[in-house]
Amino acid sequence: MDSFTGIRFKKETAKRFQKFSRTHFKSHTEAMAAILDFFFYNEISPKENLGPTGRTIEAKLLKRINAVIAILRDVEKTQTKPTAAVMQSLFETEEPSKKPLIVEKKFVEEKKKVRFREKQNPTNQF
Repeated sequence: MDSFTGIRFKKETAKRFQKFSRTHFKSHTEAMAAILDFFFYNEISPKENLGPTGRTIEAKLLKRINAVIAILRDVEKTQTKPTAAVMQSLFETEEPSKKPLIVEKKFVEEKKKVRFREKQNPTNQF
């Protein structure tokens, strides 16, 4: 049987450890051994910051997603919609006015108007 030794902790810290130990381990000794093993095997210090939390990562992702949405809206307004309108106008067909095919030219003789006429005087009759 292993012997026990006493370690002095502040009352608040001891209560927090006891509460943690009871919820996750069978004894306080197992809890302390697991905590020490975790730090030893992962080669980290309890004073180190492990990096961004899930909340900070989520906030950064939301900012980037909003930026991408703004870019897509701008592309849609400046490129996609005008291009779609041009393409639609190209594919819209109007019925062409029916003109007869010109196979041969028809010469229509115009009646020539007489430019000068003789004056007819009622006095100069024969």
